[in-house]
Amino acid sequence: MPAKIPSPQSLPDKWAPYWEQQRTYEFDRTAAPDRVFSIDSPPLTVSGTLHIGHLYSYTHTDVIARFQRMRGKAVCYPVGFDDNGLPTERRVQNYYGVRVDPTISESTNGVVGRARFRELCARLTARDEQIYERAWRRLGLSVDWSLSYRTMDERSQVISQRAFLRNLARGEAYRSEAPTLWDVTFHTAVAQAESVDREIPGAFLSLRFVGPDCDIAVETTRPELLPACVALVAHPDDARYQRLFGRTARTPLFDVEVPIHPHRQADPDKGSGIAMVCTFGDPTDVVWWRDLALDTRAVLGFDGRFRTEPPSGVDSDRYAILAGKSIEEARADIVQQLRDSGTLLGPPRPVTHSVPFYEKGERPLEIVPSRQWYIRNGGRDEELREQLLRRGAQLCWHPEWMRSRFNGWVEGLRGDWLISRQRFWGVPFPLWYRLDDTGQPGEVLIPDETALPLDPTQACPPGFRPDQRDQPGGFTAERDIMDTWATSSLTPLIGTAELTGPPRQFDLHPQAHEIIRTWLFTTLLRAHVERDELPWRNAAISGWVVDSQHEKIGKSAGNAESPEALLDQFGPDAIRYWAARGRLGYDLTFDLNQVKVGRRLATKLLNASRFVLSFEATEEIVDRPLDRALLAGLSTVVSDATAALELYDHARALERIERFFWQFCDDYIELVKERAYAGCPSARTTLRSALAQLQRLLAPYLPFVTEESWSWWQSGSVHLTQWPEPGDAGEDATLHAASTVLTGIRQQKSAAGLSMRTPVGSIRVAGSTDLVAAAARAATELQQAAHADQIEFTEAEGPLVVSVNP
Repeated sequence: MPAKIPSPQSLPDKWAPYWEQQRTYEFDRTAAPDRVFSIDSPPLTVSGTLHIGHLYSYTHTDVIARFQRMRGKAVCYPVGFDDNGLPTERRVQNYYGVRVDPTISESTNGVVGRARFRELCARLTARDEQIYERAWRRLGLSVDWSLSYRTMDERSQVISQRAFLRNLARGEAYRSEAPTLWDVTFHTAVAQAESVDREIPGAFLSLRFVGPDCDIAVETTRPELLPACVALVAHPDDARYQRLFGRTARTPLFDVEVPIHPHRQADPDKGSGIAMVCTFGDPTDVVWWRDLALDTRAVLGFDGRFRTEPPSGVDSDRYAILAGKSIEEARADIVQQLRDSGTLLGPPRPVTHSVPFYEKGERPLEIVPSRQWYIRNGGRDEELREQLLRRGAQLCWHPEWMRSRFNGWVEGLRGDWLISRQRFWGVPFPLWYRLDDTGQPGEVLIPDETALPLDPTQACPPGFRPDQRDQPGGFTAERDIMDTWATSSLTPLIGTAELTGPPRQFDLHPQAHEIIRTWLFTTLLRAHVERDELPWRNAAISGWVVDSQHEKIGKSAGNAESPEALLDQFGPDAIRYWAARGRLGYDLTFDLNQVKVGRRLATKLLNASRFVLSFEATEEIVDRPLDRALLAGLSTVVSDATAALELYDHARALERIERFFWQFCDDYIELVKERAYAGCPSARTTLRSALAQLQRLLAPYLPFVTEESWSWWQSGSVHLTQWPEPGDAGEDATLHAASTVLTGIRQQKSAAGLSMRTPVGSIRVAGSTDLVAAAARAATELQQAAHADQIEFTEAEGPLVVSVNP
């Protein structure tokens, strides 16, 4: 035992290197399957510094990993780094001050080519991952770092490209020209799962369409899309418009004839009850366009500006005022022309409405036709949708009510999963296209799986020479990359590095609730179509960390701070304590006071351990009622905590353990220390037995202080010892009663201005028969703790009454 008790915040420097050197958390690859507990932990997005929100759910997972390891399981607990995708590209562009032009090979004036940009991405993410790993080690995550992976490393790319080729071979992956959610800032397609609705200000404008024998008022918030109008729709039961169905109207300004159709998704209570269908203003336009087999008049380009050429059927002179303009510029011009022509009916009405954004973007998404790669996900296949819902029903959800979020997402899918991105830092599609004699792409050229991983912009397809690249009669590479989720959805394979043979079904899939629709759903989908099984048995869904205003803490919200200062000041055990108090499925407010409570708990464990271990071990005898009651109560705690952790309820287990620990320190030690000083074997045996169990019970939560205090008297790591087993059942009423009476004595002495050490003449205790009888079994200990000459117990009705007589 050290001469001086160390501070909790100093312990990571001692124990993190020790765990690494001793390979304390190494996964035993030879373990029998029934001994393995595997965790498909979420790969961290490497796009900057860590914040306190990152530490929250990862602590929950680590508590379970440590618990299972102490239960004798070989824990497979890899951690990955999700280092591809738009967030990483944006960070690299900002960090190096560059932008990308894929058409150039040499860098100039801050503009870099595709290959150079990928080099910069690899360099910066490698550095960021080292920073992240140091932070995780400091927090005490018990991962096997030899299993760590990057979503852009070679094995991840092999697995990702191989899975795509198998999806393609089975017909689950396909390429199609279709309306696509498009981010005009990043110039890339975006999947439905990556879009979020945000409220923005706008205005309703009422436009006059010329009907067959009347004028029709049509309200819209997108007047700039008038040249893209292809139809008007109203609800089939709307009597105002039933006589117009099957006829046509002419658009204002552009005088284009468009059909009038009924459709049940038209809202008769919205605006004038009739809407214009544009290609494309919002996702509802896509539904109407597809269901009614309408024409396409696309006007927006991939840069968010109006195309220079008018769409089919639109007069070029009238369209010329919009060509090349931004959406905002075109809107202003159209509104002015509507006013001038008299086809704007009344002034615009301000409105706040919900529009889709890319979750990382700052401008509303547009919908433009483009050719993209998709994977079937049930959005257009009722049978597959039902199969995925049944898979979700087979999964054990913690908490159970999170299942409804999964079901709601699957039931609300509008289309298949768009997996291609027009970006640079991601896993390439391993494909080429044969060029005909005019240089037009045709047949898809597919490599053998043994050639993976490959970048088609660098490698040649079988049977072709490099000089045939982009030449008529030769080939051209697929330049799109895969969506980051197309790789992350394969983490059960990547995390175990199983490139061949059947993969293990993981025991636990932990994640936050907002990515149920992305990571959880897509991973479940890939396992279902590839292996016809669930990828895991249990899903543990965490909430968010929120600030005092109940806003999510994160970099994008501007309220995130690095946890480094907190770790320096309070130590990782204190941070872990705060995080572990959060229940699965619920948000947790970051509370510095609770961090301080965690530090106090860590410090108290060190002090209590030092006190207990100051007594030499004696013959193992437990024969005093209070001592037997203490161990009986502890046995109940072990049973309760074990049951809670087996159900992934780490918060309930901690609450139960912590409450007993403070009772042990504040009440039991106070009651028995005189006997312990006097050499009582029963007291000393009970103190040591309780300490051994409490150190192990707290080990998953406070790994550093438990390892430190365990090392003072035991060999080996506490984290590789056996989790406590419940002892023989017994009554613990004596402990409860003695604690209740001790509390009363403290209150009475405090009210009299006396310390607990102040000697008094007598103490009288009056209470119910059961309470008095139980407390009387600890009469000696209560008398010694109160420094009283005598103590008397009297049965009485009503609440407990304690009298202190000096």
